[in-house]
Amino acid sequence: MKVVYLYCESNVIRIPFYKYENGIKRDEELFSLFCKNNGIWDAKNQQFLFPRNSGDNFIRGIVSKNVSIYVLVRENTSLPPEIHGFLERPWKKETADHEISQYEISQKSCLPLKRSFMPTALPLPSTLSSVPASVPPSIPFSIKSLLEQEFYPRPPEKFDAYWQEKLEDSMRAVKYSSRTVQAYLYYNRLICRTLQKPPEKIRPPDITQFLAGMEKNRAFSASSINLAISAVKYFYKSVYLDNIVKDQRRPHSDKKIPMILDTTEILKILGAEKNLKHLLLLVLAYSSGLRVSEVVALKKEHIDQNRKVIYVDQGKGRKDRLTVLSERANLLLNRYYGINKINVWLFPGKPQNNHLSIRSAQYIFDRAVEKANIVKKVSIHSLRHSFATHLLENGTDIRYIQALLGHTSLRTTERYTHVARGNILNIKSPFDGIC
Repeated sequence: MKVVYLYCESNVIRIPFYKYENGIKRDEELFSLFCKNNGIWDAKNQQFLFPRNSGDNFIRGIVSKNVSIYVLVRENTSLPPEIHGFLERPWKKETADHEISQYEISQKSCLPLKRSFMPTALPLPSTLSSVPASVPPSIPFSIKSLLEQEFYPRPPEKFDAYWQEKLEDSMRAVKYSSRTVQAYLYYNRLICRTLQKPPEKIRPPDITQFLAGMEKNRAFSASSINLAISAVKYFYKSVYLDNIVKDQRRPHSDKKIPMILDTTEILKILGAEKNLKHLLLLVLAYSSGLRVSEVVALKKEHIDQNRKVIYVDQGKGRKDRLTVLSERANLLLNRYYGINKINVWLFPGKPQNNHLSIRSAQYIFDRAVEKANIVKKVSIHSLRHSFATHLLENGTDIRYIQALLGHTSLRTTERYTHVARGNILNIKSPFDGIC
């Protein structure tokens, strides 16, 4: 029985093949299959790389047809790993609300695992000694048989628990956000795992080699590489107390303009969503220009229906701000309150004492875009981009837009001038004047 791991990172899907060298027979059929399907073989790190734009479902479709079990691990997320193909039973969706606590993947066989069950090295951790609570007792489940199979896991972690704890304590002591803490931990683990060196043995040329590899594989954007540099620099300067990264140059940032949805496309997306809770979430994200992390974390007390404002509590950069509550969103909100009993969170998750996850909100948007047949490459953040651009096109002063969006610098808001339909887009091409 073959078991393969798929590590879904920000821009790449990694499939490690660590038992395929040094005299150990390689599965030529599987190796050839990945090569034929645009897999990039990373000989140094013994893994296949697939760009995320190839499509998660496409890669999983290839794997599920050719291996008995595959394990899906989403990096840097609160979602647990999943085992597919191990138990032949249909995936049971959540309530009629269709809240996607496991990203609602409609595979025929999917066993969600708790975070403590996440495989990290061979052999699997000894914590795999009991059946997960989510598995009904009527279904046969043998951890021992799972341990006896041939796994292709990631290499051993070299950024050990001691340094992880030191880094996390240092960052929390100066009030870094939890997402920044997780990102810094991730990149410091990644560099040590990739180089297979502990922090004590990493030198400046090693860091340059690691960053070059990030760029060479096209798996990371310039902003991701910049974040990796910041993470490693913080660790060595503030925790390890040997600033070996001080001379590391940063890559030039990509000069990209945001993808904007026009008003017709916005209406199509909203019209495709029939679930009232999900519709309200998308409406507030667009009509108030909220980040996905802000809209899922809204509480009932944050909505002032009389003044028509929304209070954003500790947004990006730990900044509070006020933004607009539209008249139509307010009417939808009254309808929502009439059907649902809301105590704390405007969009409660599962369990009810926590809010809806960011991943669930992203999936809600992606599903609505698919139903609306929108071909643009957009994300839920495109609603915020569209909010700012449409305000600018309607003549709203850019400094008011800056305040509504919570931007510290006006330069950040000014990028919307490049996509707004202002006077520049009223210029006619000379081609239109040719008879």
